[in-house]
Amino acid sequence: MVYFISFVLSLALSGFLTIAIKRVATRFGIVDKPNSPRKIHKQPRPLLGGVAVFLSFWIVIIILALCTDFLPARYISFRFLIGIFTASCIIITGGIIDDKYNLKPRWQIIAPALAALAIIGAGAGVEFVTNPLGDGLWYLNKFQWHIATMAGRSLSFILIADVFTFIWLMGMMFTTKLLDGLDGLVSGITTIGAFIIFALSLTDKTFQPDVALISIVLAGAFVGFLFWNAYPAKIFLGEGGSVFAGFMLGMLAIISGGKVATALLIMGIPILDVIWVIIRRLFVEHRPVGTGDSKHLHFRLLTAGLSHRQSVLLLWGLAALFGIASLFLQTQGKVYSMIILILVMIILGIWATERSKHFSKISGPTL
Repeated sequence: MVYFISFVLSLALSGFLTIAIKRVATRFGIVDKPNSPRKIHKQPRPLLGGVAVFLSFWIVIIILALCTDFLPARYISFRFLIGIFTASCIIITGGIIDDKYNLKPRWQIIAPALAALAIIGAGAGVEFVTNPLGDGLWYLNKFQWHIATMAGRSLSFILIADVFTFIWLMGMMFTTKLLDGLDGLVSGITTIGAFIIFALSLTDKTFQPDVALISIVLAGAFVGFLFWNAYPAKIFLGEGGSVFAGFMLGMLAIISGGKVATALLIMGIPILDVIWVIIRRLFVEHRPVGTGDSKHLHFRLLTAGLSHRQSVLLLWGLAALFGIASLFLQTQGKVYSMIILILVMIILGIWATERSKHFSKISGPTL
């Protein structure tokens, strides 16, 4: 019952706060103007939607921490909660500044990097991964250096684990940041990811009720926002919201270990798209990675003739399909699923490219 109540409360708060934040963003001129070819909306849209998601999520989490015994708990300690909250505040603050002043790419990386470091400083990290080639685990907690003792706790730098965690979180944050190009796309995929992790956390093999609780609260916050963000969107997530989405999915995947492969399957298509975009910009077009364009897969689906809704539903469907599959697969099965996902990405990319030859430019979203 606590899961259902938490979900509904988070959803209701998010829906209500989104209305308020929409008015605030409009009042202060924090809007996304359609001033470049890659922006497919016709009228300015308020930003800062991520603030509503952030507030609703943390209000419910704080209520649960104060009024129940579910949080903090075994897998998500008080120290981890403080680290997650600190990182979230950094992300949202950086996002608000970026939405208002449209920062250059080299400045946009600061808040996500600080957030990742905050989580590592809180002691969260990937200490092991399941061996994808067979039985056993690959331990990443070797090569440790003691840094300091704070509040009776040892603060250490774990070379492989901490570097892996930093790269993982940065990758997830920038994946959702770059994915946020179609109405409701990031909100929907984050919701799907949160539901999948919720379900996985309640299986007999895993059973991590505290992780499940945070996941369902996150799902509720994004569902409440999705009512206003689905096509045609009345408000956008903004920089902070899109980065917060990737951060939370990445954090949930590592906070208790063992869910990295699941997150990879859910976010596989967007991650592969980001990797391809980075390679293309660096080695083919010889231009900075941070420069935007309309060559992401979700934009190419539009040029291939799919409507706005069809493009979003296709990517939602793929995320849900591979995410649900991960609930029933063992490690090697997930490896095979990743191979299938890569093939799907290649086929989808080739199809979109060939279809796009029939269109000279994006003509805008259709019903």
